Amino acid sequence: MNRYELWFNEFHTEHVTFSFRVDRQLLQKTSDFQRIEILETPEFGRVLILDGIIMCTEKDEFIYHDMIVHVPMAVHPEVKKVLLIGGGDGGALRELCRYETIESIEIVEIDLDVVNAAKEFLPTMATSYDDPRVNLIIADGLRYVRRKENVYDLIIVDSTDPFGPGESLFTKEFYGNCYKSLKDDGILVNQHESPFYGQEAREARLTHRRMKSVFDLSRVYQAHIPTYPSGHWLFGFSSKGLDPIKDFDADRWNALGLRTKYYNTDIHVGSFMLPNYVLELIGELS
Repeated sequence: MNRYELWFNEFHTEHVTFSFRVDRQLLQKTSDFQRIEILETPEFGRVLILDGIIMCTEKDEFIYHDMIVHVPMAVHPEVKKVLLIGGGDGGALRELCRYETIESIEIVEIDLDVVNAAKEFLPTMATSYDDPRVNLIIADGLRYVRRKENVYDLIIVDSTDPFGPGESLFTKEFYGNCYKSLKDDGILVNQHESPFYGQEAREARLTHRRMKSVFDLSRVYQAHIPTYPSGHWLFGFSSKGLDPIKDFDADRWNALGLRTKYYNTDIHVGSFMLPNYVLELIGELS
């Protein structure tokens, strides 16, 4: 190996590092909230990093964004109004805008610098900000939902990890405000961290407990995302009654003709079939 090569290292634990080679740094900026970096890499394409943590890469972002968007959209029979909290990279917004039946999408992102960085350097993700249905709001998500009641069919919380700018989006208060903001058949989906390493696993367990204490129905589902810690990632599906399996209409979703790289209706069902160690972690092992 050439000793002048540049490598990026993310510590998943104090004993485990994830590394990849970097061709060049496209952006390094400290906003009012966090340090923003975008790297060009030979393996993963462009990579968005916030405070030293990988948020998304061009190579595998489709997995995360497919699963956080298409799972709830395939369950709810008629999503018209969506609130997207976080997601400044534009990937979840891109997937939402593929649904012609959606009438409005409010995206609440705390850091405008993340949005601007994505627009400039992540053109495969930040493709839908100009969609006339999209209203970008630069604000704190926790404070924003406090003022809402019975408004949204779907809330997607595409947050960073539960510290720094994203910390408030993992609190029981926030989930309670989201519950109030949803219509009677509304759904909330959020990222739940990894169940594999100690700290993330504890956060996953705590997040699920908080969701269950607020929502009538809360389920956990999973996906394999190579650049996230351990590659095993969890999502939460919570609702006021709609069940992600019983109310899932595969034929209706397939009839839309959407072409996806990861999600399909078999994956939808399978993603809710969790391994025993995850069921034990979240207190669902019978």
